[in-house]
Amino acid sequence: MHAVTAETQAIVDLVLDYSRRRLLSTDTPLDKPETEAELSRLAGRTIDEHGMGATRALSVFEHVLAPACITIDHPQYLSFIPAAPTKAAMAFDLVVSASSLYGGSWMEGSGAVHAENEVLTWLAAEFGLPAGAGGVFVQGGTIGNLSALVAAREAARDRRTAAGLPAPARWKLVCSTEAHSSNKSAAKVMDVELVLVPAGPDGRLRGDAVRAALEEHGDDVFAVIATTGSTNFGIVDDVASIAALKDEFEFWLHIDGAYGLTGMLSPLARPRYRGVERADSVIVDPHKWLFAPFDACALIYRDPEIGRRAHTQHAEYLDTLTGKPEWSPSDYAVQLTRRPRGLPFWFSLASYGAAAYRAAITHSLELAQRIAEEIRSRPELRLVRDPELSIVVFEREGWTMDDYERWSTRLLEEQRAFVTPSSHDGRPNTRFAIVNPMTTFEQLVGILDSME
Repeated sequence: MHAVTAETQAIVDLVLDYSRRRLLSTDTPLDKPETEAELSRLAGRTIDEHGMGATRALSVFEHVLAPACITIDHPQYLSFIPAAPTKAAMAFDLVVSASSLYGGSWMEGSGAVHAENEVLTWLAAEFGLPAGAGGVFVQGGTIGNLSALVAAREAARDRRTAAGLPAPARWKLVCSTEAHSSNKSAAKVMDVELVLVPAGPDGRLRGDAVRAALEEHGDDVFAVIATTGSTNFGIVDDVASIAALKDEFEFWLHIDGAYGLTGMLSPLARPRYRGVERADSVIVDPHKWLFAPFDACALIYRDPEIGRRAHTQHAEYLDTLTGKPEWSPSDYAVQLTRRPRGLPFWFSLASYGAAAYRAAITHSLELAQRIAEEIRSRPELRLVRDPELSIVVFEREGWTMDDYERWSTRLLEEQRAFVTPSSHDGRPNTRFAIVNPMTTFEQLVGILDSME
């Protein structure tokens, strides 16, 4: 299996040929899920003592398994938060795998770490963070948020210890009722109390509401989370008014920008993000709106040393790594083993340049505004909220959740689009999450036309 033989050469050729066809395809179908019973019938038994051979295995994947997976980078995949990796990023993901790289330590992967750090430094500067800010690429926003909050609690504990004060009976974490579920999950994992602060009528968390929580809970609060682009509506919290509270209260400001912090790269949206420059940590997922393949979350600390103190693992066999000053990514998050998952993003960004990214992000923002206007013009439709970023939420007058479900199922069955139902304040609706530069206004209008 490991030697270079005629068989392995044939396997590599087979896989590269398939990858080339898939990467250069201009009409990849949307595809759709299948039942377990149907997949078992079509695929048959694939694992036994003797193997089925690479040709047959790839055939099962290409003709049975892959078509049962929805194509995330399809222009008419508009649900959840899609992914739209560039061709360069996807192609370089092959290079990363073929190169057999380990990205956990400088000793083992200094070249990869250097490239990843260049991207993190560029992002930090875009977000207004000071020179010296840095961090690590982790799996996704859930791990990114958890890692940042672990560092925040460690910083608060160190601060109280230095002042001769005991830790509180229970640490507290402040976030909006509209915050992503991963932040609530982090609180559960960390066994800290979650203080949910009501957002305003527009869904935006503001400083006055956070102030009330800080005054009530005092020094028990170790961190406040602001969201820059909620998953459901793309709402950006009033970060400036929240950050201003740092002048009066001691807390760690974390920005959950998994989807929406990317909008800061476009001049159209940048004014919405005032205050981000005062954050102690931020996350953004390149596999969402920065056109990288799954999976990659950039976690950036204002002061990376705090992240390193919180996360460095100690063991006799690791002393050769942790005793050195070089930058080892595994020291900055809840992880040890890691692939250099930031490299596909680095390659694409280095290949195309930042201006191409700004243009693609701006396209999504403009398209969201344009389709929102179209929705406003149709009497049978109602825009639930004006889009701030690239998420457009709307209702079909008189429809129940069952109507949305039937419509969504029909769209996917007909391979026209993947648009799932959603809801807000107990009312069913649907939404377009627009991140793919290949999505067109005409495609979106066609989907609206199908809402008979």
